Amino acid sequence: MLKYVWLLLVVLTSHVVAADIKLRGELTQGSLIRGELPPGSQVWLNDKVIKISDAGEFAFGFGRDADLKQSLKWLDKLGQEHSKTLTLTKRTYVEQRIEGVESKYVSPPKSVLDRIKQDNLQVANARKTNDDRTDFTQEFIWPAKGPISGVYGSRRVFNGTPKRPHFGVDVAGPTGTPVHAPADGIVTLWVPDMYYSGGTMIIDHGFGVSSTFIHLSKGHVTAGTPVKQGDLVAEIGATGRVTGPHLDWRINWFNERLDPALLVPKR
Repeated sequence: MLKYVWLLLVVLTSHVVAADIKLRGELTQGSLIRGELPPGSQVWLNDKVIKISDAGEFAFGFGRDADLKQSLKWLDKLGQEHSKTLTLTKRTYVEQRIEGVESKYVSPPKSVLDRIKQDNLQVANARKTNDDRTDFTQEFIWPAKGPISGVYGSRRVFNGTPKRPHFGVDVAGPTGTPVHAPADGIVTLWVPDMYYSGGTMIIDHGFGVSSTFIHLSKGHVTAGTPVKQGDLVAEIGATGRVTGPHLDWRINWFNERLDPALLVPKR
């Protein structure tokens, strides 16, 4: 009888722990998902180990064209394994045709290929950051005021030449418009003159989640500077491959390019 009661308690306890997983975010392509489990848990996404804080906080994201079926598995502090299939909604993306781009940005000359390669390497290294900070758990705010002039995922055609999809959200505004930190973090990159992206800044929010701001005219902080949500970090510009001044804001989970608009109130 005692053995039966003990087994029943284990089952009930396991059931409670399984119900303790919390996921925040839209289950769709391009989305950042923030999660929480009881301290001492472990978690995997499609058999990939996901970093989890001592308090049980974690994050992961799904790219623009992510598979619609994803497998989430976690191990509670009692050693019980649980799993859940996440079903994502499929998104459709518009085509954005942009004319008036300088030809050197559509088909760059060989003389700048090394520069572009170095730019990409700096950005990639900044996005590899796996800081223990948990700023990603905050509710994000829009980093700048202005109308939306470009959306995530849209297929871009420059001067009639098809190019890669757009992986950010564009906020139009005059050069000099303030850009604020959308969440707490630490600046991991500031370069004022990258070839394609012009003034480029990356803020790390922890656990592989980062914000990238491009086409900036000015930076107010440098790499290594900690920032708080709402701090002035930069100004909108028209640097790099652009046809007018705007902020291109991007969100990454390591190499996964996500949609910032899913993290902030709709406009």
